[in-house]
Amino acid sequence: MNFKNDVEAVDSLRNIHDKFFAEINKAIYGQDQIIKEVLISIFSNGHCLLVGVPGLAKTLLVTTISKVLGLDFKRIQFTPDLMPSDIIGTEILDETRKFKFIKGPLFANIILADEINRTPPKTQAALLEAMQERSVTTAGVTYKLEEPFFVLATQNPIEQEGTYPLPEAQLDRFMFNILLDYPTVENEIIIVKNTTSDFSYQLNNVISGEEILFYQNLIRKIPVNDNVLKYAVNLAVKTRPLRKENILAEKYLEWGAGPRASQYLVTGAKAHAALSGKYTPDIEDVKAVALPVLRHRIVRNYKAEAEGITAEEIISDLMK
Repeated sequence: MNFKNDVEAVDSLRNIHDKFFAEINKAIYGQDQIIKEVLISIFSNGHCLLVGVPGLAKTLLVTTISKVLGLDFKRIQFTPDLMPSDIIGTEILDETRKFKFIKGPLFANIILADEINRTPPKTQAALLEAMQERSVTTAGVTYKLEEPFFVLATQNPIEQEGTYPLPEAQLDRFMFNILLDYPTVENEIIIVKNTTSDFSYQLNNVISGEEILFYQNLIRKIPVNDNVLKYAVNLAVKTRPLRKENILAEKYLEWGAGPRASQYLVTGAKAHAALSGKYTPDIEDVKAVALPVLRHRIVRNYKAEAEGITAEEIISDLMK
């Protein structure tokens, strides 16, 4: 990547953002906010948890993004009988009677972990280790995963029978928790019209894996003013009910967000600013990523659940 300075590089990232949306919108309609949040997490080197009912094109969204980004994509359907070796890989005896490691589907750039809460904790842990360390260990040998590496996991919020919910400590590995809602009537008409006819489209690659790694490094170099940094940290601190001055958290929260939330608020704000064509984030950029960063890191208490107070309402109040 040949740029005179970081300002020119940020300008080029904004151009990539526009091209990316132009390609994605050939296949996905009415999910611009979802697509932007996934893109922010990718350039922030984070992982996403997508929560939505069946039929909202979660799989199509991930496959489309992987094609536009020009990355290797693997889909893993998580089931109760899935074992860690099914995703990591296993050793076999080859014709020379020596052990040979056969890589599993985890060795790709983008992993769609479909219905991650349907598999036992042992298999969940194998995936989450790879997310954190960017490597897997089997039979005492560590294998590095190819960069860039992203996990986009899905959950169905309705059908909870036969599921193994992710513990809070494991949920914390995901940068964003993104909620997918139903499309508007206008967008659903377009979706039905295009998917029930001979409509077709051709997706073009707009960026390579090497360029993604360059822009991830660029995002980390973006400067942040002290007031923005302080706002992000204070927002995370406000969710912690153990501090007496946090009245709202004391009233409605059992547990609050940890330091990783502060880190993701700042990194996400940097990426949001860069994709919007700004050279440094402001408080509005922090607010733009606060909901997906914090909603899975706070635990509501009985009073909040009894009064029907949602995590989103609590976070919105804290931002005021």
